[in-house]
Amino acid sequence: MMRLRTHAKLLTAAFVATALVVAAPLAHGRDRDDRQRDEVRRAVEAGEIRSLADIIAGVRDKLPGEVAGVEIEREDGHWIYEFRVIDGSGHLFEVYIDARTGTIERIKEK
Repeated sequence: MMRLRTHAKLLTAAFVATALVVAAPLAHGRDRDDRQRDEVRRAVEAGEIRSLADIIAGVRDKLPGEVAGVEIEREDGHWIYEFRVIDGSGHLFEVYIDARTGTIERIKEK
């Protein structure tokens, strides 16, 4: 009985330690995402970059397929929208668009 109790305590301690190790990076990532979201919102409101809706409206006809995903990142001091686009044949492309001007900077097949 004593042995079983000790084993249960060790398992509980291991579970708690694992949960803490896993939760810390997730919380940090969430904080970073929240900060980036706030930074992007402020940039759109200040007119520094165009909203995603404006960007999509401006480039929809120039994309090589259907949009499957979008991210925004800051590269070398300016914001870039990164679109993942799938064409009719199932090919995946990454389309990089300047968030301030709406200009397609490059298209890369993956």
